Amino acid sequence: MIGWPFAALLAVVAQPLWAECAPDKVTITGDWGKANFAVQVADDPAERAQGLMFVEKMPMLSGMLFIYERPQSVSFWMKNTLIPLDMLFVSPQGRVLALHENAVPGDLTPIPGGEGVQMVLEINGGLAARLGVGVGDVLQHPSFGPDAILPCGKKTDS
Repeated sequence: MIGWPFAALLAVVAQPLWAECAPDKVTITGDWGKANFAVQVADDPAERAQGLMFVEKMPMLSGMLFIYERPQSVSFWMKNTLIPLDMLFVSPQGRVLALHENAVPGDLTPIPGGEGVQMVLEINGGLAARLGVGVGDVLQHPSFGPDAILPCGKKTDS
């Protein structure tokens, strides 16, 4: 029998996409399927600097989407962060360029995301592996614009 947390995760992942893209929602699609996340957006310097610091608990399919004005090299750390996080470093078109799993709470070691990153999605540590999320997967969100691999309005299911 499937345990409660995994069964709940499967039930949520199996749900259809939201009818429309929304600023507080991100869909990740890959060979493994798709998952919908409720997100907080950090799109200015103050919000990005604060990030998920001092957050003690985050619902399973939630996260924070960091949005930059232009593609660039980014690096994160875990100062004052209390929960382990997976970080998905994403291109302007929505492709996952790099993935850092289970960042250690409080660790000051820089976590580089590489060049050409325009967005970073932080989710609960270990969740990327549990879902099968990896480099090359694609995010859908209104911030990606007309050059997005999965522009808003396009379904991700066949």
